Amino acid sequence: QLQLVESGGGLVQPGGSLRLSCTASGFTLDYYAIAWFRQAPGKEREGVSCISNSGGSTNYADSVKGRFTISRDNAKNTVYLQMNNLKPEDTAVYYCAADRRGYCSGLSYDYWGQGTQVTVSS
Repeated sequence: QLQLVESGGGLVQPGGSLRLSCTASGFTLDYYAIAWFRQAPGKEREGVSCISNSGGSTNYADSVKGRFTISRDNAKNTVYLQMNNLKPEDTAVYYCAADRRGYCSGLSYDYWGQGTQVTVSS
C-alpha cells in the first residue's frame, strides 16, 4: 500500500521543540517534492513548508520562517520538519504530502499522510 506516515507530534510547552517525520511506505520519496501543511480547528489548511526532491530548494510560510526547518534523508525515505520556539498558534494537525513533479509547485499532490497532532500549551 502506498502511503505517507507522519510521526513526532505531541504536547509541548511554548518555546519548546518538536521534530516531525514523514516516511513513505510502498514507494520511494526520491523523486517527490514534499510539503508540510497544518490545519487548526475551525481554520483552513495552511501550507507550512516544502522541499524539492533534491533538497536544493525549500520554502516556508512567513509565520514559521526562522523557527522551522525542513530537511530530507532520501536514504531513510523520510522528510523532517524541525520546529523550534513553538507558539500556541502552531497548534494544529500537521500533514505531509508528496508531489511527483519533484519541485514545490503548490498545485496538487499525489499522496497525503493521515496527520499528526501538535499541541503547544503550558
